[in-house]
Amino acid sequence: MQIHDTIAGLRAALKSAGRVALVPTMGNLHAGHIALMTQARNHGDAVVATIFVNRLQFRPGEDFEKYPRTFEADCDKLAAAGVDHLFAPAEAEMYPQPQTYHVEPPPEQADILDGAFRPGHFRGVATVVMKLFQIAQPDAALFGKKDFQQLMVIRNMARDFSLPIEIVAGETVRAADGLALSSRNGYLTPAERAEAPRLWRTLTKVVEAIRAGSRDFAGLERQASAEMAAHGWFPAYIAVRDKFNLQLPPAHDSGLVVLAAAKDRQCNARC
Repeated sequence: MQIHDTIAGLRAALKSAGRVALVPTMGNLHAGHIALMTQARNHGDAVVATIFVNRLQFRPGEDFEKYPRTFEADCDKLAAAGVDHLFAPAEAEMYPQPQTYHVEPPPEQADILDGAFRPGHFRGVATVVMKLFQIAQPDAALFGKKDFQQLMVIRNMARDFSLPIEIVAGETVRAADGLALSSRNGYLTPAERAEAPRLWRTLTKVVEAIRAGSRDFAGLERQASAEMAAHGWFPAYIAVRDKFNLQLPPAHDSGLVVLAAAKDRQCNARC
């Protein structure tokens, strides 16, 4: 695996690489990331991973400074997965001067759900992803469904800017008890880790009710939130949405996604 820390170095290496499949990450890799790397092999002659903790998508007081940085272990995992190139720039390489131009996703997509609690987050995500697209010029780019709103924003950005990039979704990888793998799961205490799968179990009940024919989406959301609250959780949202734009779906809609984010004391979880 070749490791590049400059834009010029990566571009030079990819000139004769053939079809490029890009997997952007912030590092601290887990099996979910590696599944994307493996999937990427089906979409490119060269698989390119990136590791960059993007300051633009963190709000003041969030965990930018303490976000886990495990570069050596990440390199070992990527090499074992057969990744061809790793782009791991310093902040000064990505932002040699303050970033004054930004990609602004539409508020109806970026200021709801996660965006309602993290103002500006998807602006930062869209901006850095657009920059990575311009640097690597990939033919395909892969993102996990766990961060479904992020996937939607990026997919719609690529469509609206007519980018010649196939946006590929990777299935959420879960632990045996249902908890979605996440770089932030390492923050959990043993007790919080044992409790965290409750969110997945609650969402599964919502999905099962919809598959059984229920179209009382608001009622299902209230019931799920009440169940979480009864066990000491503080749901930010539990939402049934149209999977293409995350707006409220009509009762007859079959293209649905069920999303949630909740906090248990200091434990944050998303499904």
